Amino acid sequence: MTLLITVFAAIISTVLWYTKPDGGMRMGALSLMFWGASLMWLVDAVVEYIELGAEYFTPSGADMLNDAYLGLSVVALGLVIWLVIVLLKDDKGRLRSKIK
Repeated sequence: MTLLITVFAAIISTVLWYTKPDGGMRMGALSLMFWGASLMWLVDAVVEYIELGAEYFTPSGADMLNDAYLGLSVVALGLVIWLVIVLLKDDKGRLRSKIK
């Protein structure tokens, strides 16, 4: 479930990055964070499949719910990090003009 959620987030952020000009929003950074997380969860899934075998495809409901919460929290953390990057870079100078 974590892999599925992060892959969807990576696809959505990549489509947004590709269809709209960057405009200082650093969508490329967001996309790379989500693709990195997706790659990490893919490696985790492969290793877990090697360990469990066919049991990997029959998770319990509690395990699926925990994985969904973990996937959503990873996406939320990625969005928070992206927001900090956007605010710190401040390409258009909007934040600096408000602070002065």
